[in-house]
Amino acid sequence: MAKAKTYFFCSNCGYQSSSWLGKCPECGKWNTFSEEVIQAATSSKAKTYSQSNVSKPKLIHEVSTSETKRIPTLCGEFDRVLGGGIVPGSLLLLGGEPGIGKSTLLLQTALSIPNCKILYVSGEESEQQIKMRADRLNGERRTKNGEWRESERDRQGANGFSTDCYVVSETVTQRIMEHVEAIKPDLLIVDSIQTICTETIDSSAGSISQIRECTTEFQRYAKESGVPVLLVGHITKDGNLAGPKVMEHIVDCVLQFEGDRNYGYRLLRSLKNRFGSTAEIGIFEMHGDGLREVANPSEFLLSQRDENLSGCAIAATLEGVRPMFIEVQSLVSTAVYGTPQRNANGFDFRRLSMLLAVLEKRCGFKLGAKDVFLNIAGGIRVSDPAIDLAVACSILSSNVDIPISPRYCFAAEMGLSGEVRSVGRVEHRIAEADRLGFEKIFVSKYNARSLNKKRFGIDIVEVSVIEDAFRALFA
Repeated sequence: MAKAKTYFFCSNCGYQSSSWLGKCPECGKWNTFSEEVIQAATSSKAKTYSQSNVSKPKLIHEVSTSETKRIPTLCGEFDRVLGGGIVPGSLLLLGGEPGIGKSTLLLQTALSIPNCKILYVSGEESEQQIKMRADRLNGERRTKNGEWRESERDRQGANGFSTDCYVVSETVTQRIMEHVEAIKPDLLIVDSIQTICTETIDSSAGSISQIRECTTEFQRYAKESGVPVLLVGHITKDGNLAGPKVMEHIVDCVLQFEGDRNYGYRLLRSLKNRFGSTAEIGIFEMHGDGLREVANPSEFLLSQRDENLSGCAIAATLEGVRPMFIEVQSLVSTAVYGTPQRNANGFDFRRLSMLLAVLEKRCGFKLGAKDVFLNIAGGIRVSDPAIDLAVACSILSSNVDIPISPRYCFAAEMGLSGEVRSVGRVEHRIAEADRLGFEKIFVSKYNARSLNKKRFGIDIVEVSVIEDAFRALFA
């Protein structure tokens, strides 16, 4: 066994140095180096490959391009984000805040996939705790009279659980691989990567070197065996995945599970996906018996009001190719203190400042001496520029104290000169607004030129500048 050595690692990018450095030469961050003791154990890490496993260069036209069959999870929202299912041999990383539901999502997925042998490895919970969660999750598969559904009974044992889901509480990669060799699963789930360690390194679990080495071992196993591996990762106080950035470069797919603890829904986003789009989003609702898919997110994001109130406007936004309707709420009041306050929840604060400057400079609305508060109902964060018109109209509605009809919606971007600009996929937004029963939708006149209005039953209002929308709403 080689002598132990001490190295310094950057906690942001994983850069390795033999001495402490104030500034990382790789990522440029200051005071990010931490000392770790590493034991070089080349004898245990070395692996002898047979001649048949040695890769050989091929001409690009000789490479087989047969399509790989994905593993469906039977969860429409999860499959949507993944791009149609789990790709064999892929390495996936799921991150999120503590208690947001990462373990619940993966265990619920493991109990739902039919005809698939799954090994669920937990480094945070005991086998008894996993069983208690599984009991709670399987409660939703019963009917009101306590009977199991026929489709569930066909693929589950007498105890109501999938007979091909194995659980084990382990934190050492060498022992995990022994269980893998014995069970030979079709899918491996590791919860979480920060609790897993390898015997080839002396540093503690969760250190940079341990995270990087363990992730590399699981990647090597996934690529050689063709078995997909799902890893759970913790996040830092800044909301980023804990550990070096090199871990995100190693994996094939990075998923972010987020949501507000005060609300029952959760959002699953794809930050990186080598086998699908990163613009898709999956929406779940948290219940006492697990996560449930939300087929119509607009139903949950639009508040139910008995009377019209000023400062509220409905925006038609897109998450990937899925149209969603959200409620934008604004409050404009005279500034009590000397400096007017500006606050935005779920919306870019700098973009709000830009829109306020456009409304005052180009359109003549005096908002410089007033407090402006903006909120996206439901606690979600939206970056689609198509909600600019809805934000501007909600601010103007609160300023003049005239309510906007809840049957009106908006889908347009605003420019610095006050013009209303066109947005993408406006047909999908209009069709969804028509399906949900809205009476009018305000869009840019440049979008309306290429539309066939006879296809839609909703009234399409064309606006070119923000004054057009103001006159149509508050004249």
